[in-house]
Amino acid sequence: MDVRRASAQDLRAATDALARAFMDDPVACWSCPPERLRFGVLRGFHGTRMRQLLPHQEVWITDDRSAAALWAPPNRWRTTWREDLAIVRATARLRLALRQPLIGAGLLGMEREHPHDPPHWYLAVLGTDPVAQGQGFGSAVLRPVLEQCDRDGVGAFLESSKERNIDFYARHGFRVLRELRLPRGPKLWPMWRDPRR
Repeated sequence: MDVRRASAQDLRAATDALARAFMDDPVACWSCPPERLRFGVLRGFHGTRMRQLLPHQEVWITDDRSAAALWAPPNRWRTTWREDLAIVRATARLRLALRQPLIGAGLLGMEREHPHDPPHWYLAVLGTDPVAQGQGFGSAVLRPVLEQCDRDGVGAFLESSKERNIDFYARHGFRVLRELRLPRGPKLWPMWRDPRR
């Protein structure tokens, strides 16, 4: 299966695929309960994160752009206030205004749980368009950075927002660190991967 680093030309197609992939995600449903708004909110979020992470050259996609893995390199996982503002602008909807404090508290809580040491790669987003799921595309876009982690002896971190994905990540060497719950929301599972020797 062919995978490659994404470029700006892949942004629209990959963003649409990620938005479709996350339509039933518990965190997406919690942050944007109205289903008719969710696709647009997800497009805004994933498009913004992809633009922010593309300069690091570790956004990996399948050739058909149906799956994408968005990675932040070691010591670059924390978003800046400008990046946070860009995400807020891209996802803001009047109907969701009353939820913003709840969402903000949840995201800050997630960030507090993010390990600071040792330096590690952060899988910010992994998604596969529902029509392409179950064909190994997710594993394929994970592989390049996980192989680099192993070569360099560097760990990796992610938060799984679906319990059923824990086994998928475990097959790639990740283990659950703990269980978190978002304020009045779903559970999350921070996961860590030690490099394989």
